[in-house]
Amino acid sequence: MVNNIVSAVLLGLGLCGMIGSLTWVIRRGNKNRLTRLFISCQVSIVLWLISEMLILFSYTRTQYWISYSIGNVGISCFGPLWLMLSAEYSDAGAKVRKVLNLMPIITVSAIIMTFSNPMHHLYYAVFEAGKVEYGPLFYVFQVIYYICIIAGITIICLKHTRRSDQITKQSILLILSAAIPLGINTLSLAGIFKSKATLTPLFFGFSSLLIIIALGRYGLLNINNIAIRDTINNINSGVVIFDVNNNLSYKNRYADSIDFLSGVTDVKHFLAALSAASGQDVSPDFKSAEVNLNGNYYSLNQSGICNKSGNTVAKVITISNVTEYHELASAEKKLSLEQERNRIAQEMHDSAGHTFTMISSLAKMLRFEAEKTSPDISSMLSNISEIDGLSRSGVTQLRCTINNLRDDEFMTSVTKAVQTVITAVRGVETELCIQGSEDERYSFCIKEMYDNCRETITNALRYSEADRIDIILKFLDDRLEMYILDNGKGCEKISEHNGLRGIRERTESLGGTVKFSSVKGEGFNTIIKIPLKEVQI
Repeated sequence: MVNNIVSAVLLGLGLCGMIGSLTWVIRRGNKNRLTRLFISCQVSIVLWLISEMLILFSYTRTQYWISYSIGNVGISCFGPLWLMLSAEYSDAGAKVRKVLNLMPIITVSAIIMTFSNPMHHLYYAVFEAGKVEYGPLFYVFQVIYYICIIAGITIICLKHTRRSDQITKQSILLILSAAIPLGINTLSLAGIFKSKATLTPLFFGFSSLLIIIALGRYGLLNINNIAIRDTINNINSGVVIFDVNNNLSYKNRYADSIDFLSGVTDVKHFLAALSAASGQDVSPDFKSAEVNLNGNYYSLNQSGICNKSGNTVAKVITISNVTEYHELASAEKKLSLEQERNRIAQEMHDSAGHTFTMISSLAKMLRFEAEKTSPDISSMLSNISEIDGLSRSGVTQLRCTINNLRDDEFMTSVTKAVQTVITAVRGVETELCIQGSEDERYSFCIKEMYDNCRETITNALRYSEADRIDIILKFLDDRLEMYILDNGKGCEKISEHNGLRGIRERTESLGGTVKFSSVKGEGFNTIIKIPLKEVQI
């Protein structure tokens, strides 16, 4: 009776310790695979401790059967769960993960053998109230559980010997939490360590204390490490890690979805798959590469991971799908071509159109002079000389337009640019009126004001039949205004085609406004206003 009381106290201590560490983890609220496996291991130990507690106070065969069944569920789950926990904690490779997918088979098989024992008596050779003798299957499964626990401890140790220069304190505590109860239980089953009271539960309580220390002081199940791992596993880029032996150590979900990485187990297979996909040999020491696979472009970058001693312990290869960038580059190229076509069309319309209009005006004047009874030869020669000059200038402007060049010698001020346009006009009286003083604040719009003035005057010479054009430039404190007024025939309806549309686009690109107005028989007016403050901002 005394032994039962002592055993019950020890079991209670172990149970409280396990429940305490379990509560600690649940309160942290980390919902991920590693935490779920840790909680599952703790629950399996709790079931076993509850079973031991119930066995102490069982008297009938049915009570014993219920008590042992609860314990067997916990024992059957713990070994495989511990191995899966160790592999997850150590971030084991793809091969290990595939093998561990078979672990639930061990648990299910053990539970089936236990509950079907009355049919074959291989798990319990004798099962009566107060008398239980184990059969061969019991020892077979015990060996399997021990192998799982030892394998889990080995995986944790190998993680640090291969990837870093020392084992972490949290790993040591995690290993001891499983190794100490395992050792005590082994000595008890072998009869080496004898005690009237069951001591294994006490050491499970000690293990729970180690786990609490690992959780609270040394960051076991630390949310940062877990978050980093989950983030890497869920990013839209592939991450592949090869260990120091060039074997595949890790591959995130995105990498699993890439076709040419299917079946890759080591660096050799990876390079062969990469070379086949890219159509060229890839060096093992490549820094970056790009492959086109079934219309998808992938960019690969390789880097080495070194320990504190400077030794390379792993190779990390990141893989990004850059198909979108190729598509954007192609679209941008098409857009650039379209913009260049529009630029050339607009420049041709503005510069060449203005030149040909001037030539046409001079040709009309030359014809008019030639039809006189006594033509003024010197005037005709002067017109011919201007036509020749305008023709040469037109060829130069055409070349500049094609090559995106411009003769900017006169582009030093708005006033000089407008005067350059006026000087080239023949056959129509033009007058420029300037109000205010021009300074460097207005230099940002010289080109646009030149083009707008040239286009407006060209339209007047072509269509308005005007004999006078007045131009007013107003240099105000907050804006620049230009008025171009002709006394031509005007129109009832204004239609904006290339010329007027170009004037509006250039003006609005500077934050300005343009207004066209006309009354039939009363000429055509263009008013352009460009603010200074908006441009400076």
